[in-house]
Order: sequence, then structure tokens, then C-alpha cells
Amino acid sequence: MVSPMLGLVLAVLSVLVASALCSGAEAALFSVSLVKAQALAAEGSAKGRALLEIRAAMERPIAAIVILNNIANIVGSIIVGSLAAGILGETWLGVFSGVLTFMVIVFSEIIPKTIGERNADALAPAIARTVLTVTKLLTPLIWFIELVTRPIVGESKAGLTVNEAQIRMLAGIAAKQGSIGTNESELIRRAFTLDDRRAREIMTPRVSMSSLRGDATLEDCRAAIVSSQHTRLVVVGNSRDDVIGVVLRSELLVELLEGRGGARLRDIAEEVPTTTEDVRADALLREFQTSRRHLAVVLDEFGGVAGVVTLEDVLEILTGEIVDETDQVVDLRAGVNSPQPRG
Repeated sequence: MVSPMLGLVLAVLSVLVASALCSGAEAALFSVSLVKAQALAAEGSAKGRALLEIRAAMERPIAAIVILNNIANIVGSIIVGSLAAGILGETWLGVFSGVLTFMVIVFSEIIPKTIGERNADALAPAIARTVLTVTKLLTPLIWFIELVTRPIVGESKAGLTVNEAQIRMLAGIAAKQGSIGTNESELIRRAFTLDDRRAREIMTPRVSMSSLRGDATLEDCRAAIVSSQHTRLVVVGNSRDDVIGVVLRSELLVELLEGRGGARLRDIAEEVPTTTEDVRADALLREFQTSRRHLAVVLDEFGGVAGVVTLEDVLEILTGEIVDETDQVVDLRAGVNSPQPRG
């Protein structure tokens, strides 16, 4: 037969352990990321699927944990109090209650929640299926509680909403903590500026853009072709607004080396895509990917040529200025004397 004192000790331990398990589980589930849950579920893990189900709708699983925690604390305290009163008497009951409260705060709240938060990635998947089972068992009670509280707290908003500012902030925090590199954090920050920048802001403007005449032969343009720093050259008709197409410098050099210098540029030029000044950089990137072209002519509101924009111009939003050993002007939007548009 269990002695009264041993019964009291076992009752106290039961209260502390039950409350600690609930507190740790709650902290772990709140701390594990939705991305982690999605990754585990994508691997086909049953634990991962259960965890994702919880993270997608946290209200009822957390309510189940809170109900269990309160049952452990309230019912346990009544039982422990009754046992303590019979063993210790009224004189020491107040002291015992103070000590028990301290133990609950430290061993059933602070310590387990800290452990749950710090080890969320390991603990949350391990307890997910158990939490779902308990949630299903307590569904009638949870439903009743929701019915009572809904007029006060209103309907819950399902789903997780993360905005651009939060992602930028998290990237900055992760970089400071060393979870990701500084360059990676900067790349994430710059990625959000793609839809803020327009073609007019990143293009090589018309005044900085020179061109080759379509009626000219390769031999006529030999010096310009050989000295050009650019991969792609714009070919025009009678004016800069009459864009015929674009040619690859490497192909022109091959033509010259093979003795076909009499060919006219208009016969070699390929069609060049056009875009408007207001198009966003992210849309330009998709356009370059779809068309498999690296240069587009930017048209103004009247249909005239405002400049040219390249894939490199778009990528520089993410990477910063890209300069190679042949560049004489770092930024053609500032320098107006460059011989050719960037390409």
C-alpha cells in the first residue's frame, strides 16, 4: 500500500510532468516553421503530414493542448491540495502551495517551453500525430468552447499571411545570426525591387545608343564591329526610330573572316522584341526568358525609340553593376559617349 507521503510526491510529479508536456508541445508547435512542415510532408513522412495539418490550422490542436494543461493544473492542484492538507495540516499548507506554484512556473512552464522552442524542428514532428489524436478525441469539447467564445472573439482567420516587409526583416535577421550569408540576404532584398523598377529606369537611353545602318555592308562597318565592346548591335534604317533588328557581333566577325564583307546588315539582322517604358523589370525578365532574346528596344508613348534594355540590365537589379574588363563607361544611363548599347 502506498504511504500518504509517497502518494503526495507522486501526485506532485504527475501534475508537473503533465503540465510540462503540454507546455513543451505548445511551444514546439508554435515555433516550428510552416516551411519545415511542408518539406517533411513533401518527403512522404506521416509525421510531416500530421505536422502540416496542424500548422495549417493551429486553433483546435492548440485548444486541445490548453484544455489538457488546464485539466492537469486544476484537477491536479485539487488532488494535491487535499493530500497535502491531510499530511501537512493547515499550518504548512500555505508554504506547500507557494513551493508548488514556484515548481509549476519553473519546471512546467519556463523550462519545457524553452526546450520546446529550441528543439522545435525535432519535437514538433514527433508529437504531431499524438496531438492530432488528442484533438479528435476532444473535438466535442473544443466545438462547445468555440460556440461559447465565437460571439466574443469572432471567426478565426485561417492561413498564414507573410508580407514583403516581414520576409525582408527575416532575411536581415537570418544574415545577422549567420543562418544565411550576407550576400544571400542582399539578393533576397533586391529581388523585391524587380517589380518596383521600370524599363525607363534601367535602359540605355536613346542619346547613349549608337547604331549600325542597315544599308551598310559589313566591310563598311568593319572598324565599328571590331572595336565594339558589345555582344549585340542594333541595326536601323533611315533613323533611330526605324529599328530593323539586332545582330550578334560574333556572327559579323565570322562573316568578315570568311570573306563575306559585302553582305548588308539588314539582310543579316534578326527581329528584335520591343517593349514600353512602363514595363516592370520582373515582366522584362519573363519576356527575355520566353523569347530567348537578351535585348529589347524600348518604345516611348509615341512609338519612337526611347532606348534599349538588356537581360544584363535586369540582372544588375539583383547583383549590382556588372562591369567587365572591356567596359569604358560603367553606367550608360549616365555616360552618353559610349559607342554601342550594352548587350
